[in-house]
Amino acid sequence: MPREARERYDAVVFGADGVLVAPTDPDRSRLAIEKAFRTFGIDRPRREHVDALLDVAPEELETICEVYDLEAESFWPECDRRLARAHRRALHRGEKPLYNDVAALQSLGVDRDLLVASDHQRETIEYLLDFFGIEELFEVASGRESGVEGLEDKKPSPHPLERALMDLGVEATRTLAVGDSNADIEAARGANVDSAFLRRPRCAEYVLDSRPTHEITSLTELSTLRPEVQ
Repeated sequence: MPREARERYDAVVFGADGVLVAPTDPDRSRLAIEKAFRTFGIDRPRREHVDALLDVAPEELETICEVYDLEAESFWPECDRRLARAHRRALHRGEKPLYNDVAALQSLGVDRDLLVASDHQRETIEYLLDFFGIEELFEVASGRESGVEGLEDKKPSPHPLERALMDLGVEATRTLAVGDSNADIEAARGANVDSAFLRRPRCAEYVLDSRPTHEITSLTELSTLRPEVQ
């Protein structure tokens, strides 16, 4: 194999919010959670519980549900449905624009595989890519399953990345994961792939818990990155 071919990434896996599109306003997501509570007759849930449910782990969900005498298996799907609706409405309101540098992926994907691995539901990711007309850029668009069981697959678990690579049918070798959080970096490490932390202006003061393989400020820099020497 030529030296040049060995030194580039064969697959690049992207997060969605904060990487391809602007994140949903947290207040919109909080409102969605509050509406889910009201569906179950709870008009004034605690703010700390609403905040926790924006990025909740299964055991934390169970604890919160016990406080309100709710069944997680019925309450969480309602939250999930409301959150998915909030994300779609944000797209249509222009509150989740596509970042300009996503255009650089047109040339990046000419000779390598591009994938999306997100903590959003799979249907939400597919809707997002279709909304912006960029679904053909990506070989695989992977999201979590709805329901409580899907929470187990959220980053920093490596499962989202591993599942995307499995769907593509490739090994983790020469794969780069691009994200904007510590959870993304940890997930990449767990999946045994290189990582690129995307420090957009909104992340200017973000503190990393560990060193990623690369740090970039724009997706236009991806074409210059090479795998870490082992």
